[in-house]
Amino acid sequence: MTGAERHTDIGGMADGLERLWTPHRMTYISGEDRPAEGYEKPTGCPFCRAPKLPPDESLVVARGEHVFVVLNLYPYNPGHLLVCPYRHVADYTDLDVPETTELASYTQTAMRVIRKVSNAHGFNLGMNQGGVAGAGIAAHLHQHVVPRWGGDANFMPVIGRTKVLPQLLGDTRDLLTRAWPS
Repeated sequence: MTGAERHTDIGGMADGLERLWTPHRMTYISGEDRPAEGYEKPTGCPFCRAPKLPPDESLVVARGEHVFVVLNLYPYNPGHLLVCPYRHVADYTDLDVPETTELASYTQTAMRVIRKVSNAHGFNLGMNQGGVAGAGIAAHLHQHVVPRWGGDANFMPVIGRTKVLPQLLGDTRDLLTRAWPS
């Protein structure tokens, strides 16, 4: 089988479901890649580190004066971007006016670029403020830009409980970077 296998229960009976294994996500789920000092300090924060990495090691798509755009390492859909301030700040109300303005502008540009390269039909935009609100990295504010297509919530996530991402993250980054206006 190619990445999928049938599950057999203890009694030896197949349940009729296929499993698509995504072992790369286990690092995220287990917290295995979480730095010892946590995300609260800039030294352990992946959003503070990302813009400092060389382009071939980073998923950064675009850089502004106050914010940058990076692909989500664990995307909900292909092209799932995060717009982040360079400054390590947790709460939206702590952004200054230039940061807020550029975050909004880069979110709009991200939507335009994604529409151009992948014909997205819609978007989910949002910020999870605090761990109890679902923020995986609550210490560094980030705006999600999640492209959506008619039928993208098809049987795979509903029945197969998995997402299919048709493109490697590096290839997605290259495509979006080339399309980002200078």
